[in-house]
Amino acid sequence: MAYQSLLDIIIVNYNSTDCLLRCLESVYQDLDDAAVNIFVADNNSTDNVQKITDQFSGIHLIINQRNVGFANAVNQCIGISTSPYLMLLNPDTVITAGFFDEMLRYMESNHDVGILGPAIYDHDMEVQGSARSFPTPITALFGRSAILTRLFPNNRITRRNILNKASDGKTPMPVDWVSGACMLVRRKAVEEVGLMDRHFFMYWEDADWCRRMIQKGWAVLYYPKASLIHYAGVSSEQNLIQSVIEFHKSAYYLFGKYYRSPFGIMRVIVMMGLGARVCFLLAVHGIRRRYKRK
Repeated sequence: MAYQSLLDIIIVNYNSTDCLLRCLESVYQDLDDAAVNIFVADNNSTDNVQKITDQFSGIHLIINQRNVGFANAVNQCIGISTSPYLMLLNPDTVITAGFFDEMLRYMESNHDVGILGPAIYDHDMEVQGSARSFPTPITALFGRSAILTRLFPNNRITRRNILNKASDGKTPMPVDWVSGACMLVRRKAVEEVGLMDRHFFMYWEDADWCRRMIQKGWAVLYYPKASLIHYAGVSSEQNLIQSVIEFHKSAYYLFGKYYRSPFGIMRVIVMMGLGARVCFLLAVHGIRRRYKRK
């Protein structure tokens, strides 16, 4: 397939430059030297992100003087991009052979699809829960990494939340949302729905965007015939406490945006669930750090 003028790739980077170099190498290898626009928005990294332009030509590098967050950085790139398709890609991903062909062919043949998400595997080639149901207040207790899910990993509620676990690995599957680690987005849909919500600094902006797409009549699909590898959480691991806090701040904002209760009952449930989750994760982090010091 001719990629020229079809695809713009958007990568938000924060202190993940070594991973980004590996990602770009896999991108160019699968593109087979086809000319596409690659936009990298760097959120004030300290690991010499400029070296990507020494190794790869045609990179549009945006250097932010502060960390403006994921959604804002994506919106910056969308604002200067021009192609009919936009691919959001994490810097800690590696593209597999035939990936771009598979994704673009499907989008070109299915004009009702606003967002297409591939199968995402971790470094052990285990499928990640990248296609999910839209969160409810119960998700705070039974989400992918919530306390009760860790205690009872095969419970029915959690299985209903991670939709791609039911995939046959071949058939496109309508879902509520797909991970922003990699999604192919139709520009026409963005023009109708709008940019990412800038109030999400980090996390959950992908779920919100997919929700808004569906509300406007666009389909959001999980497409397992295309796949990549995601070495998750490279920049997040460097400041785990801040990442945990930002995750829960964004989750609370998301619930407040879509679940409004005149008596505040839903808000109380969400606060209790998210609060318990924060305490649990920070406690686990503290125990791990103490154990490593011994």
